[in-house]
Amino acid sequence: MVLPERSHPLARAPLVDRSNGWLAQAWTKGWLPPPSLDPHDLWQVAAKSLGERAGDAEIAARSPEDVVDFRLRLEKLVAALEAEAGLNPMGRAMAWGQLTRAIKNRLRFGAVWAEKPDLLTTKLAPPIIVIGHMRSGTTRIHKLLAADPAHSATRYCDAAHPVPSFPDIRRIKGAFDLMMMRRINPWIDVIHPMASGEVEEELGWIAAALNHSIYESQWRIPSYSAFSEARDPTPIYREFGRMLRSDAAHRGLADRPRVLKVPAFSEDLSTLLAQFPDAKLVLAERDSSAVLRSAVSLVANQMAIQCDACDLDWIETEWRRKLALREARMAAALKTWAGPVARLQFDALNADWEGEITRTYADLDIELTPQALKAMRREMAASESGHHRAHSAQLAQFASI
Repeated sequence: MVLPERSHPLARAPLVDRSNGWLAQAWTKGWLPPPSLDPHDLWQVAAKSLGERAGDAEIAARSPEDVVDFRLRLEKLVAALEAEAGLNPMGRAMAWGQLTRAIKNRLRFGAVWAEKPDLLTTKLAPPIIVIGHMRSGTTRIHKLLAADPAHSATRYCDAAHPVPSFPDIRRIKGAFDLMMMRRINPWIDVIHPMASGEVEEELGWIAAALNHSIYESQWRIPSYSAFSEARDPTPIYREFGRMLRSDAAHRGLADRPRVLKVPAFSEDLSTLLAQFPDAKLVLAERDSSAVLRSAVSLVANQMAIQCDACDLDWIETEWRRKLALREARMAAALKTWAGPVARLQFDALNADWEGEITRTYADLDIELTPQALKAMRREMAASESGHHRAHSAQLAQFASI
């Protein structure tokens, strides 16, 4: 597939402008009601399918603290969206869709856990957690480690549709999601390649508990970032642990180490490690200026779709701050961590990925089998033709803007 030129970090597909115009007209003329972002209205829409069970589903398996945390986060996030984000019609529709889905999934999980509480006692093999800033090579490391048949991983369809279903049609749902996303954002695979049944990070799982990471990368919501950064993230990672155990039990993967990866883990590393004290860590490292350039490109690409007045200078300033915050919190967490750690440098991995992976396995005291290396070679060969390789050229072009 030939991609359209991305001439500027804030470029967007013509379909976005057409959709914005159509939605604005539909709302103005009364053909469709504009989506309400009021927390009560969002909750009513999401809870409709569960009917009278919704109240019990909200609290099932969760502490009162976890229940209150989600409600408060929803209130604060919506307030930031209304006051700060400058959403265009598509942005408002997308925000409504994401938030109603988060509430709906939370209630559906509660209903599942009330019916099958044994899911929550699933014993997990010690996970392997890839830690590092977005754009530092975490995705490549994640996919290489996940290629090892001795390990397990989350698929895109599980990350996007986390509630187990019977029959399980999540791969079909995930494929449809990606088809629609590529229409709206033709450069999505350049920035972060995805396929419904392929390995994906668990960003959607912490977003389901309203962690700020996925939201601040697409909306200008500094007050919510500040609120969430200052707040104890323990309720988020308790929910994450419940979701992980449910997924592992449903897919029969609990006995294989799960390779986990979300760049926001670096921000909450102390809390994450309290949930998984037997974890093995792999730290992705890259020159900070290269990380910032790539991060700004990613955020600008997401934000331009949903806001007509994006400020590229603000994005750069905000993400310089974000990356510094994550770096400091990650360093503080690692000072007290006594578990196994391997470090992988971006350029060294580029130069000799087999040598770096061999060293990583030795540092983590994991056996690197011939089967694992064979699978990793297939993964690297498959990535050679990926659209993501065009991102370097885009960044070089943007440097002159």
